Amino acid sequence: MLYRKIPFPLLSLLTLSLSMLTLESVSARTVDVEMTVKEVELVVDNAGTTQKMWTYDGTIPGPVVRVKQGDLVNFTLHNDSNNKQSHSMDFHAAIVDVLDEFSEIKPGEQKNFQFEAKYPGVFMYHCGASSMAEHISRGMYGIIIVDPKGGYGADYPKPDREYVIVQGDLFEDGTSAEDRKWNKGWQAALINGKVFHYDPVHDENATLALESKPGELVRLYYVNAHINESVALHPIAGIWDRVYENGNPKNVRYGMQTVDIAPAYALTVDLISPKDRATNNAIVDHAMKHALNGAITVLLNHEDADPAKGRDNNLVLR
Repeated sequence: MLYRKIPFPLLSLLTLSLSMLTLESVSARTVDVEMTVKEVELVVDNAGTTQKMWTYDGTIPGPVVRVKQGDLVNFTLHNDSNNKQSHSMDFHAAIVDVLDEFSEIKPGEQKNFQFEAKYPGVFMYHCGASSMAEHISRGMYGIIIVDPKGGYGADYPKPDREYVIVQGDLFEDGTSAEDRKWNKGWQAALINGKVFHYDPVHDENATLALESKPGELVRLYYVNAHINESVALHPIAGIWDRVYENGNPKNVRYGMQTVDIAPAYALTVDLISPKDRATNNAIVDHAMKHALNGAITVLLNHEDADPAKGRDNNLVLR
């Protein structure tokens, strides 16, 4: 048998490549995620009005799922036996089979599947059961954040605070699936499940607002869960410092005034307030139909900002 001596530089390169592969496989995790579908009465505005909604784990949006690029997501969905509808889960971050992993399950059933979080970014998840227009517009949606495996750096700086905003629809109670499909009976825009959720300026019943200290880098993960209409996202009294399309650090734009978010799409935006004084911003969907019917979020930039807001996984204010 003949043996061929491998040149030293090539051997070193092969050793380095194997080491990198080993490190990547060690750093990748299996992340268990479990949700239960609940059809419940939920408060949909700051005045306490309730409506029958369909949810993941009883909230709108559903739980924030956060993993790292390369992680394996081990997901289990339970359809509560008290529900009347079949439901499913469609992760936009997954590359699977729509007829298998994303198929619906009946009340009392459960479903498990796995997928690799291959691409970094922010992705919507939602129910794909029929009628999808009704299931999504009743509140069956949320966000999965896939952090880049390289972490933070000059091209993707670490934020001082970060918030999740998911904008969706509110239809008149009793609106049929067919009418929802054509946007008939549309009533308002929901921000994390409520009309004017974080806007004490336009809603005297609002008690919450986003906060930061002057000069801090605030990062928003923004999902458009409207079933038909786009979002024209604009920071009144500010400019988006950086915009990461689909939340991917490689897809960056700078100094943007307004960015378009298509239905079922998401992006990441950075905002930095003046550091020498207290200021306020209004994060608004500049489509006036949406803005004046619920899609305005106030950001207060002041020295006494609540230190817990936008930190330590407190990304969705409830």
